[in-house]
Amino acid sequence: MCGGGETDIHPLRLTILMRAARYKQMGTAQDVLTIGECEAPTPERGQVLVKLAFSGINPTDVKARSGSFPRVIDKFQIPHHDGSGIIESVGDGVDPSRVGERVWVMLAAGGNRYGTAAQYCVVMNDFAQPLPDSVPLELGATLGVPAVTAAYCLFSDGPIAGETVLVSGGAGAVGRAAVQLAKWGSARVYTTVSSDEKMQIATEAGADLVVNYRKPGAVEQLVGNGISRIVEVNLAENLTLDIAISQPGMKIVSYAADGIDPVLPRRLLMSATITIEFMMLYNAQKEKFWAAVESVNQALRDGKLNMPLVSYFSLDEIATAHEKVEAGSSERVLLRI
Repeated sequence: MCGGGETDIHPLRLTILMRAARYKQMGTAQDVLTIGECEAPTPERGQVLVKLAFSGINPTDVKARSGSFPRVIDKFQIPHHDGSGIIESVGDGVDPSRVGERVWVMLAAGGNRYGTAAQYCVVMNDFAQPLPDSVPLELGATLGVPAVTAAYCLFSDGPIAGETVLVSGGAGAVGRAAVQLAKWGSARVYTTVSSDEKMQIATEAGADLVVNYRKPGAVEQLVGNGISRIVEVNLAENLTLDIAISQPGMKIVSYAADGIDPVLPRRLLMSATITIEFMMLYNAQKEKFWAAVESVNQALRDGKLNMPLVSYFSLDEIATAHEKVEAGSSERVLLRI
């Protein structure tokens, strides 16, 4: 059983068995991830049970499994926040008409044992968002953490129509979503990348200008363009460039914590008269979080988000899939459930 042998079977409800990946301690993917059969969760009040088609893997998922941010595991953890599928059943307080609805799932493993690396997951009703019939389930599984983070970074202070934004790392999961969402929001979009391959990804996503920051002249291409907002993936590495292209009133929104902590040059920042905001999706202000979710939904309905490059793995190949994400693949990684 998922919980190591523990059962809690209600005598009047049907027990559903499922295949799932799980880990009981943190470590390398090959060492701690196991595949097996266990009892599917039952939706409690305010929850829905989703029969999953795809599970999306993000850097935050592999960091959680590896122990990059240590935490207590309550008996076991089925990994992954993001996924897509069909609502199978609902708990008390949820409209029964949701049964059979196509959904994209977000933050499934946040304070919950039942992430999306399984045939079923259970989430709060609002964390299973309707997926338009025109949107493939594969695309639904690539949303969640990347798209909602991007929408928050872009729109948390209001509309950006007519503005110029810079997306740092426009070929990454969050970066590519930010490029597409910023274009949907009627902004002019510049982005930085580190290779010709990533330049092509960002260009195809719709960026107006793509700059390889490793080549000479990157600052000269960006300075003087009236950039009002930067969606920043690596503040420590990019702060010098960000300040060089700044204008008074510009805001940098930093959403990732890879690498070393940045050293903030106080005098330069004061002279630049810019604002730096830090955000983490799990602790985001609720009103702004749900506004970001609605932005993603509206962009989906408008047909402005499309499939990134994807590598597909089976549930049995989850350890290899985690290793691909850890290696910094420019492709998104999905499990076919």
